[in-house]
Amino acid sequence: MVKAVLLSTLNFCLLDCNHAKASPSGMGSGRARSVVVEVCRANSLMPKDGQGSASAFVEVDFDNQRKQTKTKARDLNPTWNEKLIFNISDPSTFEDEIIEVNVYNDKKSTRGSFLGRVKIPCRNLPKEAADPVSYTLDKRSLFSNVRGEIYIKAYYTEDSGGQNQGGKKNKGGGGGGGEGKQAEEKQNSVTFDSSVEEAVFELKPSAQIKYAQQQQSEARKVHLQQGHPGNYSSVMAAQGRTGSTPADFNLRETNPKLAATARRMNMLHSEKTSTYDLVERMEYLYVKVVKARGLAAKDITGSSDPYVLIKVGNVSARTRVLEKTLNPDWNQVFAFGKDKFQAPLLELYVKDKDTIKDDFLGYLGVEIAEVPTRVPPDSPLAPQWYKLEGKKGHSANLGEIMVSVWRGTQADEAFPEAWQSDSGGHPAAKSKVYLSPRLWYLRVNVIEAQDLLLPGDKNRIPDVRVKVQLGFQTGQTRPSGNRSSNPFWNEDLMFVAAEPFEDQLILTVEDRVSANKDQVVGKVQIAVGTIERRVDHRQVTSRWYNLEKHTVQEKPAEGQPNPNQPPKPKDTGKFMSRIHLRVCLDGGYHVLDESTHYSSDMRPSAKQIWKAPIGVLELGILTGSGFLPMKTKDQRGTTDAYVVAKYGQKWVRSRTIVDSFAPRWNEQYTWEVYDPCTVLTVGVFDNTHLMNGMNEKGGGPKDGRIGKVRIRLSTLESDRVYTHSYPLLLLQPSGVKKMGELELAVRFSSSSMMNVLACYTRPLLPKMHYLHPLGVAQLETLRNYAMRIVAARLTRAEPPFRTEVVQYMLDVDSNLWSMRKSKANWFRILGVLSGMIAVGRWFSDICRWKNPVTTVLVHFLFLILIWYPELILPTLFLYMFLIGAWHYRFRQRHPPHMDPRLSHADAADPDELDEEFDNIPTSKPQEVVRARYDRLRAVSGRIQTVLGDMATQGERLQALLSWRDPRATCMFILFCLLAAVILYVTPFKVVAVLYGFYVLRHPRFRDKVPGLHMNFFRRLPALSDRML
Repeated sequence: MVKAVLLSTLNFCLLDCNHAKASPSGMGSGRARSVVVEVCRANSLMPKDGQGSASAFVEVDFDNQRKQTKTKARDLNPTWNEKLIFNISDPSTFEDEIIEVNVYNDKKSTRGSFLGRVKIPCRNLPKEAADPVSYTLDKRSLFSNVRGEIYIKAYYTEDSGGQNQGGKKNKGGGGGGGEGKQAEEKQNSVTFDSSVEEAVFELKPSAQIKYAQQQQSEARKVHLQQGHPGNYSSVMAAQGRTGSTPADFNLRETNPKLAATARRMNMLHSEKTSTYDLVERMEYLYVKVVKARGLAAKDITGSSDPYVLIKVGNVSARTRVLEKTLNPDWNQVFAFGKDKFQAPLLELYVKDKDTIKDDFLGYLGVEIAEVPTRVPPDSPLAPQWYKLEGKKGHSANLGEIMVSVWRGTQADEAFPEAWQSDSGGHPAAKSKVYLSPRLWYLRVNVIEAQDLLLPGDKNRIPDVRVKVQLGFQTGQTRPSGNRSSNPFWNEDLMFVAAEPFEDQLILTVEDRVSANKDQVVGKVQIAVGTIERRVDHRQVTSRWYNLEKHTVQEKPAEGQPNPNQPPKPKDTGKFMSRIHLRVCLDGGYHVLDESTHYSSDMRPSAKQIWKAPIGVLELGILTGSGFLPMKTKDQRGTTDAYVVAKYGQKWVRSRTIVDSFAPRWNEQYTWEVYDPCTVLTVGVFDNTHLMNGMNEKGGGPKDGRIGKVRIRLSTLESDRVYTHSYPLLLLQPSGVKKMGELELAVRFSSSSMMNVLACYTRPLLPKMHYLHPLGVAQLETLRNYAMRIVAARLTRAEPPFRTEVVQYMLDVDSNLWSMRKSKANWFRILGVLSGMIAVGRWFSDICRWKNPVTTVLVHFLFLILIWYPELILPTLFLYMFLIGAWHYRFRQRHPPHMDPRLSHADAADPDELDEEFDNIPTSKPQEVVRARYDRLRAVSGRIQTVLGDMATQGERLQALLSWRDPRATCMFILFCLLAAVILYVTPFKVVAVLYGFYVLRHPRFRDKVPGLHMNFFRRLPALSDRML
């Protein structure tokens, strides 16, 4: 990309040739090779037969060889899984070849109709088979009607010895001769770009060569997908260690049977739009037990304690027990999954609860085959009265029961509150929607106080300060500057308040009598609900508040008056201590309760200044797979998983699927979107409170973490359904571990594209963050307050939202020190700088005339830009446009996900992970803490050295004109005078040409000794010699 920016179109082809020449493929020229193209499948092809379908086949062309796959009749999502093998005629030109993949519609009688094509450069082919790569089908011409994707595995193979035998495998070739060993060593070697050799950690001697080969293949594959063929040093720099992400840590695209994708592929033209079009259809058998009448009396009191036992095969459920009634009213709904009602009969037993054995009251049997099907928006099925039968089927007068039975799906309105078979029927296991409280910043401006009655010696200089408390939040002003009975502060204190405003703001004026003793002078309480609110930067009116005198009195005996209690003073307003305050609720700020890097909401607190929503975010929580056991039950491992999703103020919690390592939720939720540059967070947890019933705050064990997924909305295309299986990665003291996979369907729909684009021009945060900014440390403190408030409010819901779940979703410990995170951020910086390093090395090669033709073309380009300087900026922006348009075809097809390699979690040291999971304060032995402290000092020493070098260079620049070195400053100012005269009399273009030609001069005119300017600069003084 950088080459295209700096060079003209004249030498673009030449640079491609030079680049191909330097490609680090590492393939020899004396071994037989073949190219393998495995055509896997295609998605969403364009219909071509006039009936909404197509009969597709694939034709692959390589090195004048053409092969075809079989034709898949009438299928817009064909699957071939065919392997096509091609011979390489000339290995020396292999890297310049292109594999062309064309998809056609087989029309039998005429030429096949074009469905799309893909071109794959051979220089990017891996040496071994990897996962299928998704390619978007391209047009053949401007008027081609093409859509869809094709999944292809393309790689090359080498035979270790012998001659090219037409792509056939050599038999033998495994000898132990010297040539074979050299070939094997050459094959097992990995070459890295020298620009990142210093940045890459050194592998241990026991590291296998095969592991490095997998890393190299992965780097090439990533580079191919990002549209940067050839040199992949920047990818290596961004990876950190020379390790690759395991295949099971990657994101997988799935193809569930969703109504949304079916309509997109024109397969359900007549089907109505459903609110559950992002989840798979799950069938349930619904049983609604309303009431009963005329039941038999079984107790000696002439009454019964009836309940209903429902059986479907080997699954049973029961209603609640209603005491002492013959006409019970249950009104409960039960939902049995499709896999649970394979039995032919639904049985309902009405029984009387007894101490020893429950008595039989009646029976009702319903054939499941005769049960009707109900699909919303159909009206609810009306319940009917049925007579209860006896044990042997005789119709005795046992009373009647009112029930309704129907088949339905999870879209039924009775499903959320029904007893569900897959969640074990636990009330706390049902899906719920929670709302975070609306948070406000509370600003307390403590101005001054008057007429304070200070205790102790009157001649003592008072040390008065104000302590402010709001719930668990506390703040304190600095000591007063005037040190008198009329102190003055004019200091702001910030707190977080949550609606509804139930707390009291308490201000206490204290006088520090001694080092460890503060004496209360007065106190005032203000109800937060009465405080004035503002939505902009206008200044609110200040007020004077009377301070209540704080006295400590002895408690009298019960029933006896207190003789020492003074009478209540009259409110005359004289000789009263007062405090001057300006208190307001700032609604123009956004209260941060999550990290700014992946925040899900940027709206201010005041609702009246909210912008209109720009779209809708829909999330389908489909299934999980490969979950690991999280706890033991009946001497076996089990997992009770549920999903939590958070976006904005809305939290959703799916139902808990009991005892399943492959749960199926199929629940869909919707959020309004106000800003596309926000993040949806989805977490999976193990419910540990179903068996013991401990759902109170802090009671029982904590819910186990299974994994988390973040999806940034700005990476999603509008109105496209993304269905992927996300790996659930959990960082543990032993390393990163895959806990399973979560399949999600996500769709971001925007009502107006112009409104979405307008969001990119607005500030990220509300205006108040820029008009009256808060400090970084202050924002972090307020964020911790906000997280604690949100967690406390959600635990008060029913069923409670666990505190540990809120903390994990909001990343409470995101800012804690970690050696692993520091290394990851360091390699991220290297990845950013690798492009500039590549530009510098490329320019260095130009100046050294490494390729004379390219250097001559750069000279011509330089002369053109000097003589026509008005073309510089248009040319630069035009190149950026063309490069961006070219990279569109290589854009990422999938939303980003957690990357253990980028996080440096796949190769972290165990001691570093143990340090990351350590508590604050530490609980480790003294020897461990000392070793970690020494390691931190070593790292800090290297950082200190780099900072010192940077300071030295800056101080040398300052020394040019500071006369710190009189001779150097004199030489520099005389040079500046001479340069000014020369530049005044010489045209600028001449000076620019001379300087450019001097920089690009031939190596014959260069010297390895540093130039005059570098020698002069390095001799300038710095302040390092004055450091202690």
